[in-house]
Parts: sequence; structure tokens; C-alpha cells
Amino acid sequence: MKSKRTSLALMITIYVSFAILTVLSIFPFWLMIVNSTRSTYEIQQHAISLVPSNFLMNNLAILTGKSFNPILGFTNSLIVSVGTTVCALYFSTMTAYGVVVYDWKYRRQFFSFILAVMMIPAQITMIGFYQMVYSVGLTNNFLMLILPAIASPTIVFFMRQYMIPSLSLEIIQSARIDGAKELYIFNRIALPIMKPALATQAIFCFVTSWNNLFTPLILLTNQDKYTMPIMVSLLNGDIYKTEYGSVYLGLTLTVLPLIIVYLFLSKFIIAGVALGSVKG
Repeated sequence: MKSKRTSLALMITIYVSFAILTVLSIFPFWLMIVNSTRSTYEIQQHAISLVPSNFLMNNLAILTGKSFNPILGFTNSLIVSVGTTVCALYFSTMTAYGVVVYDWKYRRQFFSFILAVMMIPAQITMIGFYQMVYSVGLTNNFLMLILPAIASPTIVFFMRQYMIPSLSLEIIQSARIDGAKELYIFNRIALPIMKPALATQAIFCFVTSWNNLFTPLILLTNQDKYTMPIMVSLLNGDIYKTEYGSVYLGLTLTVLPLIIVYLFLSKFIIAGVALGSVKG
């Protein structure tokens, strides 16, 4: 009887802790959404409010009146983020596949080089990268934001660590004996096995690319090419007054795609965790 009471108390404690953590995680997003419906006066006088106000359309009118084009920003950010995510996942996973599956002479040295590249901040190489992009006349081209993602050391490292216990080399050998080509094996056998890892990295890569302000701000000078983070960074108001309601609305519009992507891909992550627990 005493053990049952202890177990019940432990379960209640766990659920209460989870509920508190859930509220703490959702609270900043809810506060941002609520502030996007409030006026600047309400935000300045009462910083925290959990009840939406009725200034949403007014904030939207102010937001679009500041040369803020949410449709254009969404389109540009979506092109860059989706292109970056697809290129980074496919080619970096292929690199990790080559490191794990194939036995070649300098495999360890190559992986050590990848780890060393991970330690170099991107800001250090930005000057040389900008000079190269400027010399070839591609400063306002989305390709310069997408193509460098093909070489992603972080994804290579993560996918390699995931492949070592999850990808059976016997399956690869069996497919080769049956006459399957190497590219077919990678696309039809290896990639489906790594769906949970791909979903996890897709979320991280998409969020990182969507929120990236530094590189697009340097390479993109044409307003028609601005991404959402650039547009939101320019919502500082005029010299007399900053419309905080419209700023919060711009931030809300920026965050919504990230939430949608996470909700869409989270089921693959949960499936991967469940599969790993069964294997263990």
C-alpha cells in the first residue's frame, strides 16, 4: 500500500512538472501573439497581458505601411530555407554515408577535418566569401544562400553518429549482391532507415536558415530579395515613435512557419525515439 502511494505521488509530481514546463514553454509565444493584437500604448502601460486586444487590423495596416511585404518575405524565406534544408540534408547525409559505409585510406583523417571545420565560426570566412560572391556578380542571388549548405559539417557529424548503430552494413552488402547500384542503395535503403535523424536535422536546418539574418543582410541589397528576418529587423519605426504592436505582429508572422514545420516533422522524431527504446 505504501509503495502504491509513493508511485502515485511520483506520477503526480512528474505530470505537474511537465505541465509547468509546458506552460513556461508556451508562455513567450502566447505573449507575443497577444501583443500583436495590442496597441503601442497598451504595451507600454501594461507590459504583460494574457487577453488579446482589438488592434490586430490596425497593427497590420501599420505593418504593411512600412514597406513590409509579408507575402514577398514569406516567399523569399521559403525559397532559401527549403532549398538550404534539402541540399544540406541530402548531400551531407551522402557524405556521412560515404564515411561510414566505404572503407578508404584517409577516412579517419577526412572525418577529423570535418570536426575541425565545425570549430571555425562562419563570421571568420564571411569577408572572403563576400569578395568571391561580389566578384562573380551574384550578390542578389538566392543560390549563394543555398549552395553553401551542401557542405554542412554539423549534419555530417550527426548523421554519421546516427548511422553507426542504426545502419546495418549487412543490408548494404546484400543489396550489392542482388545487383543494386550504389545510388539506389543510398536513396531506397539508407535514407528511409534514417528518417528520424533526417526529420530532426530538417527542423534544425530549416529554423537556422529561416532565422538567419547575418548572411542575407550582407549578400542581399535588393528589397525584392529581402527575407523575413531582414524585413522584421527594419521595423524600428520612425524617429518619433516605434509601433511595438506592428513589430510583435511581424515577429508572429515570422515564427508561424517554424511552428508548422515542427508540428509536421515531430511525429518522425517521436517515432525514432520509440524505435530506439524498443531496440534498447
